[in-house]
Amino acid sequence: LLRQYLPKGTDLSVYSQAELDQIALSLNTRPRKRHQFRTPLEVYNDHLRLAEAEAGTIH
Repeated sequence: LLRQYLPKGTDLSVYSQAELDQIALSLNTRPRKRHQFRTPLEVYNDHLRLAEAEAGTIH
């Protein structure tokens, strides 16, 4: 997926940390087919809600 942003063999030292962080954020927040087109964060939050409900902590 990184190749969508940077060609193979690209010297990463020419990019600022902010630019690399933006690419990482974009990749990490993109919906995934394997999660029914939800983002990893949405899947994680659903998992936490389910765990809390099973523990009886949701009011």
